Amino acid sequence: MTRKFLRSDTMRHIRLGKKSRKLQKWRRPRGRHSKIRRHRFGYPRMPSPGYGAPRAVTGKIKIIPIIVHNEKELAALNSKNIAIIARIGAKKKIALIKKARENNISLANVRGAA
Repeated sequence: MTRKFLRSDTMRHIRLGKKSRKLQKWRRPRGRHSKIRRHRFGYPRMPSPGYGAPRAVTGKIKIIPIIVHNEKELAALNSKNIAIIARIGAKKKIALIKKARENNISLANVRGAA
């Protein structure tokens, strides 16, 4: 499980996420006297390379993503691949999404089309 790093004073101000977890984000402390920036004891930790995932786990993609420009390239894929639709027009994009749903091909960059 990764550690949750929060911006300083998120518990103090509503605009920084006092009552909303959506607003609670990490921002690097840049203040001159910031205790978090100075790594003072008793204050929240700052992210550093030591908190990363184990090297054996990072960068592992089980499904290979393939960029698709047209229906011919989409037909070459199977359900084990994941498609990424290239920058094309809306009409072609809608046709590709319909074709992908028929062939049970998941799309990475289309919302709701898993």
